[in-house]
Amino acid sequence: MGFGVVTLGQFIIEKQADFPYAKGELSRLLRDIAIAAKIVNREINKAGLVDMIGHVGTINIQGEKQKKLDVYADQQFIAALTSGGECCIIATEEEEEIIHIDSPVSINAKYIVCIDPMDGSSNTDVNVAVGTVFSIYRRKSSEGRATIDDVLQKGTEQVAAGYIIYGSSTMLVYTTGKGVNGFTLDPSIGEFCLSHPEMKIPETGITYSINEGNYVHFPEGVKKYIKYCQVEDESSERPYTSRYIGSMVGDIHRSLINGGIYIYPTTSRSPEGKLRLLYECNPMAFIIEQAGGKASTGFERILEIQPTEVHQRVPIFIGSIKMVEKAEELMLHYTKPLLKTEMLEAKLKGLGVIGGLD
Repeated sequence: MGFGVVTLGQFIIEKQADFPYAKGELSRLLRDIAIAAKIVNREINKAGLVDMIGHVGTINIQGEKQKKLDVYADQQFIAALTSGGECCIIATEEEEEIIHIDSPVSINAKYIVCIDPMDGSSNTDVNVAVGTVFSIYRRKSSEGRATIDDVLQKGTEQVAAGYIIYGSSTMLVYTTGKGVNGFTLDPSIGEFCLSHPEMKIPETGITYSINEGNYVHFPEGVKKYIKYCQVEDESSERPYTSRYIGSMVGDIHRSLINGGIYIYPTTSRSPEGKLRLLYECNPMAFIIEQAGGKASTGFERILEIQPTEVHQRVPIFIGSIKMVEKAEELMLHYTKPLLKTEMLEAKLKGLGVIGGLD
């Protein structure tokens, strides 16, 4: 890469002046996450050789079978964040309860980390990109043991967020609210090096990402948007290309680079949505907004949702601003009226005014 290379560590130190109140803790926290990412990357690269593929026979709090890499990544990030001393609570997809770090160094630490250690882990069985997503908040409580309220903060309160994508190359992309920068791991020196400075998502794209196998269960507005994407239009790039790999990190990373939209809506089987607000949707929304894109539930901004529980799920429409706005337009026109009708019928049913809805 030459002598002009800027490593992640150097870049973080240079930007530390943006956070004078942090006194270096946030910088060290980001470096701890980067170290754990290197360890996880090493195991992913040799997963097929060291029996890291497949299930461990346990079920996580989400009701999902835990892959060996899920458990391994969870352990590595918890270990790095625990030993670093900059974090007082960890909320992770793989653990039912929040993890308090009660060591003398960490109990009064300033930061909360919410993390999905291994997104799309089933893809490792077939050698497709997987990722890690993380979100960092400043604690609200005073000194002493932090509380659940320190975790349940709106996405607008994030001080940093990022993801690591483990693919043909390994990249760490993060924001501290002052733009988005991407770093590629150079295996020859074992360092993340600045490769994508000041990342910006195109206003529109030609790719939409959604699990169309669930089409019959989608809200009407989502069905209309998929049809819109598929209809040829000589004045635009339509029909769009459908791309979905089953890894939120992989699909959103592609949209960030090339433009596009990623949708994981509510379905009749998952009426609250599938993806988790705190450690999937909020960090990705922060990154995409900082890159000039948009993230919403179809009706409201993701970052303005007040969390009520650690593993809360929400629907998400995220990516290029014009594509998200078009999807919102169709949701507003086709789905919102149906929602109002359903809520009214449910209310009348509860009052005993009408009978069951068959």
